[in-house]
Amino acid sequence: MHPELGRRAPGESGNEFSEWLALQKATDKKRADIIADIVGHPKGTPSVEELDYMNPDLSDDSIRRHLKTLREVGVVEEYEFPTGERLRAFPHKFYGLTTEARELFDRNNLFLETPWQRQYEAVEKTPRIRQVQEMPRPERV
Repeated sequence: MHPELGRRAPGESGNEFSEWLALQKATDKKRADIIADIVGHPKGTPSVEELDYMNPDLSDDSIRRHLKTLREVGVVEEYEFPTGERLRAFPHKFYGLTTEARELFDRNNLFLETPWQRQYEAVEKTPRIRQVQEMPRPERV
């Protein structure tokens, strides 16, 4: 393996970050849409509920499967509130790009933040989605 292509994905001991595999999985149309929504999200860490709203053609189970794939290749990290800190009737898991993925995308001019943030902001949100969007997020480690 080329030395620049192998780096550990955060939180996944033993797994190497493969830029080629990350790009392969990230450029699938539906996963690319999910990544664009993560990048465009005002806090950079949407919940499945928010991703479901932004991707009405996908079920929440489908979104979870795509997120799992992106987590497995080190593109996305999951952030979760501990049990005692969760807000009733609100999401407790959120998803953001890994540092390695953000650096890879920046080097290749992919998923640039400003245009995706503008697009995300342009979508009309329901009161519930606005509430979820504004809620606090778990700390990134």
